[in-house]
Amino acid sequence: MEIRLEEAPAAELKRKPDANALGFGRHMADHMFVMAYDREQGWHDPVIKKYANFSLDPAAMVLHYGQAIFEGLKAYRDPEGRLLLFRPTANFERMNSSATRMCMPTIPVDRVMEGLKMLLRLDADWVPANQGASLYIRPTMVATEPALGVRPANQYLFFIITCPVGAYYPEGFNPVKIFVTDKYVRAVPGGVGAAKTAGNYAASIMAAVEAQRAGYTQVLWLDAVERRYVEEVGTMNIFFRIGDEVITPPLTGSILPGITRDSVLQLIKDWGLRVVERRIMIDEVFAAAERGMLKDVFGTGTAAVISPVGALHYQGHDCTVNNGKTGELAQRLFDNLQGIQYGKLPDPHGWVEAL
Repeated sequence: MEIRLEEAPAAELKRKPDANALGFGRHMADHMFVMAYDREQGWHDPVIKKYANFSLDPAAMVLHYGQAIFEGLKAYRDPEGRLLLFRPTANFERMNSSATRMCMPTIPVDRVMEGLKMLLRLDADWVPANQGASLYIRPTMVATEPALGVRPANQYLFFIITCPVGAYYPEGFNPVKIFVTDKYVRAVPGGVGAAKTAGNYAASIMAAVEAQRAGYTQVLWLDAVERRYVEEVGTMNIFFRIGDEVITPPLTGSILPGITRDSVLQLIKDWGLRVVERRIMIDEVFAAAERGMLKDVFGTGTAAVISPVGALHYQGHDCTVNNGKTGELAQRLFDNLQGIQYGKLPDPHGWVEAL
């Protein structure tokens, strides 16, 4: 499959947004990568073309049965102006895991990586140069076959769009307030919690809206069976530093296996700190805070990278973390990950790919 290039005319290119007021997910770059699939041909017709609307049949199966998966990764600009990607292959491998769980075709990772790099070179001017900003990359696959009936579709569309972004949360790299819900659940054992599928996020919106109305930034989910064990935040995996131990919930199928989560686990081990993946009850977290043992809480994810947590609210009780200030470990992880991602610090694990 040779990737076709259909460059947009210069007169149709968009005006770049102010690099100091990007927000998140508002400004789409000029081009996109698109590739089609059907059962007879497999993946075919890969093309990079002008960003534009799709035309979908009203019976497209994604609209009725929810076969939709996506990923999120970023491109960064280093001090010399080169474009860098952080663990992109891991994202596409995770996308294939999501595809398998959702009965969708897996993507040819090498060819998709080639298409992504072509896209980034073409839209290189959209990658911000200012510190803390980056180009967010959204690979997506949806079922397009026009048919009614609950079964795997026979036709799919894969595409990659990009947008320059600043901080994910309005707070920037400052502690956020998290609402712990035992009213709603995100995923159940045996379900699709480990897949990055659109329905998971649709199911999370109600709890997030209620939390934001109450003055909280995000929701922390508990397990769906006992509603006692911590799982993940709406957009992040979660870590707790209690005493000299760093704890994060294990990957048991109901939470997303985060790329940033995996990177954080590796860095913590590199630094000789004790880190464990185990189930942890929300009551244990609050009890540790009462004893003065809860030193740090932070979320990890592509969008925010590291998000320090300054307060938790659960069943009418509040728990302040580190006096509401960013913890030492969260700060160190953020500085090191950003340093690696922007090419300013050594990359001992070979996580960064230069274009």
